[in-house]
Amino acid sequence: MPSSVPAGLRLELSRARIVEDKEEEFDEWMAVLNDRYPEHEAALSNERQVFEATFKHREADGRLWMYHLSLMGADGGGLDESLPLDAAHAAYSRRVKEPGWEELTPAFMLTPQHIGEIMAHWGRTGSIG
Repeated sequence: MPSSVPAGLRLELSRARIVEDKEEEFDEWMAVLNDRYPEHEAALSNERQVFEATFKHREADGRLWMYHLSLMGADGGGLDESLPLDAAHAAYSRRVKEPGWEELTPAFMLTPQHIGEIMAHWGRTGSIG
């Protein structure tokens, strides 16, 4: 990690192609994640997710990609499919995106020091206290 990423955190920007003819289902997937937003709280602590965002991008040649930006604790866990929302999330992922991710290399992150300290604490412990 670049030195600008607080110790104990991992910054990732990943991309994956959306399976051809699955754009509507991708949009449905994102609607489910937005509509069920309060359910994400149950998974955040285990995953040590500090920040997560997903973007959709269409290349000039028409190919559709999803980009995923994430800041998490270095030892955070993945999806917990015993949680209903995580199970739905994983199922959409298997149907809608091509397997695997292309990883971009982090080079710099900027955040106010007091917020960086809070993020690093969450990333280490999964708690605010």
